[in-house]
Amino acid sequence: MLNDIKNLKKSEILAPYTTYKIGGPADYFVAVQNQEELVNAVINARKEGISYFVLGTGANVLIGDKGYRGLVIKNESKKFYFKNNGGNHQLIVESGALISDLIIQAEERGLSGLEHFAGIPSTVGGAMWQNLHFLSPDRKSTKYISEIVVSAKVLDEQNSLISVEKDFFNFGYDQSIFHNREIIATEVIFLLVPKDKEEIIFQRKENLKWRSERHPSLESYPSCGSVFKKIEGVGAGRLIENVGLKGFRIGNVQVSDKHANFIVNLGGGLAEDVLKLIKMIQEEVKNKTGYILETEIKMIGEF
Repeated sequence: MLNDIKNLKKSEILAPYTTYKIGGPADYFVAVQNQEELVNAVINARKEGISYFVLGTGANVLIGDKGYRGLVIKNESKKFYFKNNGGNHQLIVESGALISDLIIQAEERGLSGLEHFAGIPSTVGGAMWQNLHFLSPDRKSTKYISEIVVSAKVLDEQNSLISVEKDFFNFGYDQSIFHNREIIATEVIFLLVPKDKEEIIFQRKENLKWRSERHPSLESYPSCGSVFKKIEGVGAGRLIENVGLKGFRIGNVQVSDKHANFIVNLGGGLAEDVLKLIKMIQEEVKNKTGYILETEIKMIGEF
């Protein structure tokens, strides 16, 4: 039963656990500290026939104002270690670890691969779910987290913990097998490469600078990140700006003045108003340009 889950809470408000600072109460909530607790929580929910959702940093999601009818599992399992496997430098890490923390740990060891994702609020599990990506150093192509994934442990639909290779995940742009199957990553192995430490630091700082110059600050203007999927060669933000909606506001949420593909929470924002703004943007862009904007954020709970 769910009561067997240690530190289980009831009617927990979810807004503080998201980068959007939006979201009503979950019927049940637990923060898990290791793989075993994560697996136990998921299996208990499945056996009870209760809906569940695994939450990382709470980025890239919009949680409904009415909350979530089921169990929200806050994944804080973050153990990791580095291993030199015959010249292959591997990072073995639990899925609740923060990418930002791992970047620094790898950097200190002169290992490259993760610095490309500096400034993106994500756990390892979230990175796998969306195939975390950012512009390459030349800003002409894209770097994906899948490029450094070797293998992982996942809990499958039959409650078996299995080891799988990278190809299992069917990675694509904002896409992975997690979108189509009810499986949970518990541990991931990344392959990193030795590189001059100063070069890694320089690239991390350049990526942080690039993002801060173009994206609204999460601390000052909470958001879920980019709302709409990229349209190659056009840019969702540019389309939104071109139809005159940059800075447009409904309630306490607004199309960012800094980047129009961000809808920011000005304080006390509602998921209901975010959805209204999304719909308005989609209709205006379609009517005036012919382009169809698709959301890249996950909608969770009741709206």
